[in-house]
Amino acid sequence: MAEVIAIEGGHKLNGTVVVSGAKNATVALIPATVLADGPVTIYGVPEISDVDALGVLLKELNCNVALEEDTLIIDPTHLENISLVSEAVDKLRASYYLMGALLGKCKKVTMRAPGGCFLGPRPIDLHIKGFEALGATVEFVNGCHVIEAKELKGATIYLDFASVGATINIMLAAVKATGRTIIENAAKEPEIIDVVNLLTKMGANIRGAGTDTITIDGVESLHGCDHEIIPDRIEAGTFLVIAAAAGEKVIVQNVIPQHLEAVTSKLREMGTKMEIVGDSIIVYGGLDNLVATDIRTQIYPGFATDLQQPLTTLLTQASGCSQVVETIYPERFKHCDELNKMGANIEKCDSMAYIHGSTPLTGTSVQATDLRCGAALVVAALIANGVTEIGNVYHIDRGYSNIDQKLISLGARITRREID
Repeated sequence: MAEVIAIEGGHKLNGTVVVSGAKNATVALIPATVLADGPVTIYGVPEISDVDALGVLLKELNCNVALEEDTLIIDPTHLENISLVSEAVDKLRASYYLMGALLGKCKKVTMRAPGGCFLGPRPIDLHIKGFEALGATVEFVNGCHVIEAKELKGATIYLDFASVGATINIMLAAVKATGRTIIENAAKEPEIIDVVNLLTKMGANIRGAGTDTITIDGVESLHGCDHEIIPDRIEAGTFLVIAAAAGEKVIVQNVIPQHLEAVTSKLREMGTKMEIVGDSIIVYGGLDNLVATDIRTQIYPGFATDLQQPLTTLLTQASGCSQVVETIYPERFKHCDELNKMGANIEKCDSMAYIHGSTPLTGTSVQATDLRCGAALVVAALIANGVTEIGNVYHIDRGYSNIDQKLISLGARITRREID
């Protein structure tokens, strides 16, 4: 059985929505806990299927995992370093963080290739380059990466691309290595700082998070701690776009405005009115007088690739021609075909899309081909004439906590049902 959601468009949204903990931080924080010698408590955990999949993997490793509401307690005291070959590995890309964490803790990990959304080639060669620089050998045997080291020794590692995944994975492997590790051209995303904050509370010695050079002095042991996850800037950005498209007055609460400057500046450029009040952003939405703009995705603090797809939907309602250039995942345009089914006028060309607006959207049956495509279709459904039915909704559930209920509380009309 699979689930679909049906959204009746045309209902104006009003009220307050509270942003959950950051998905992209959570999926790294949970694997990081296996490095501790005692229980780690994480607060603000989002209710997403990626968390469930990681819980399955930790239980396979004989960790004690307890989740109550948004609090997750992980005790890795009796960890058993078995081969990770179950279907849970396939359910999320971020399962690869267990490579770095288990290598750092046990000096060996065997794990099948990670899954997640298909956004074109997403090699983990930078991760492997980092592990090898620390002294590990890496083999690919029977569909599994076998990574092991007699001893991990600090090294200077230059990343050819400022990869979030590689930066975090190398940190996880290096925190207990002998000596000093320096990661150059490191990614600067807020989620990396959040992971460093957790590791520091556990006893790690790390400096430079949020800059392009991170220095790690290895320690012998790490202990348990308590940690609260930062708000999800991608969920927050998605709700800002939703509010701009379908809202009258929507308050997006529990945000770090600094993390959202790239998207708020683009929304203002298009003509959306907003106010920032503490940890909230008030959006005065509506499609009248929106103007076209150009987007170029970049690593943080540039415009996030994860928000390119939802914003593309809003660009269909702006007068003029907008251009989107995707520099992170050049194939991240599957949502355009689905939006065209609804009446959009989008042309794709290599790693670019041209959005000719404004065009009315009409509800129909569409498919969420990946997580953020699903978000783009939710935005479209909320402003379309009639009912839109979105299939492959499991992609949306991977990254958005209780999105149905949050939207319903704002005045949206959404139903969910199972199909064969």
